[in-house]
Amino acid sequence: MSVLADKNSRVLIQGITGTQAAFHVKRSIETGTNVVAGTSPNHGGEEHLGVSVFNNVYEATRRFSFDASVLFVPAMAVKNAVREAVEAEIGLIISIAAGVPVHDMLEIRNMLKGSKTLMIGPNTPGVITPKEARLGIFPDNIHKKGSIGIISRSSTLTYEAVLQTNAAGLGQSTVIGLGDDLIIGTDFRELMRRFMEDDETKAIVLVGKADNSYEQQAAEYYAALPHKKPVIAFVAGEALPFGHTMGYATDIITRGRITVSDKKKILRDAGIYVADQMPDVSKILTDLKL
Repeated sequence: MSVLADKNSRVLIQGITGTQAAFHVKRSIETGTNVVAGTSPNHGGEEHLGVSVFNNVYEATRRFSFDASVLFVPAMAVKNAVREAVEAEIGLIISIAAGVPVHDMLEIRNMLKGSKTLMIGPNTPGVITPKEARLGIFPDNIHKKGSIGIISRSSTLTYEAVLQTNAAGLGQSTVIGLGDDLIIGTDFRELMRRFMEDDETKAIVLVGKADNSYEQQAAEYYAALPHKKPVIAFVAGEALPFGHTMGYATDIITRGRITVSDKKKILRDAGIYVADQMPDVSKILTDLKL
């Protein structure tokens, strides 16, 4: 099985005619992703990359049904693109663009409340289920079909986590980039729940970082679970100088009192394995004898 996307997922690409979209969507199609259609204003009725193009999501959903939409649109256009997908009740949105305005993300979070849509991103490499579906910009050649779920707040460290699960000989069930921006569509908890329910996922790797309180929320969620799979966490940023703050919301609210070391302790106290260095991830996975 997989989480969020598999070979049967029907995918829409919003902004399909853009240069970056053309490069990455072509690669996704070649690796087997079921891209059904795309949207691009003033390009309705055309064909691009072998699929039909519509002017907007409403027009596309009158012709096809979709399980997921990947947004290859500029940061300033993300809010409207999300609104279209939410109104069409598409179950999954993946937003690639970095730097979506904070005010827009607050509005987007309100759109998502009570909707049928889960949002990954913004500023994410996307979601990949190896050999089945590539929704975004992941380098598919490093991924191996396997049994470890990965959820990451750091795009670049996601790739390192993938390599560590490969080194342990376990591969990945699904890899999810939560998004690097300060405000994102969802947090660790909902995705942890889905991996916990996935029969083929044997363990989960979480990659966190210094901003926000997502790791604390994940620890509280995990500690309360009656039945759970092993979770290994790595939190980036511990090497920052003492007293250094990044200007993130958590730094401002806590005046820098919640450090990476604090987060690691909270995770350990919840029963989560914590890797002090990224290579420790493969060692912990190997020791677990999954």
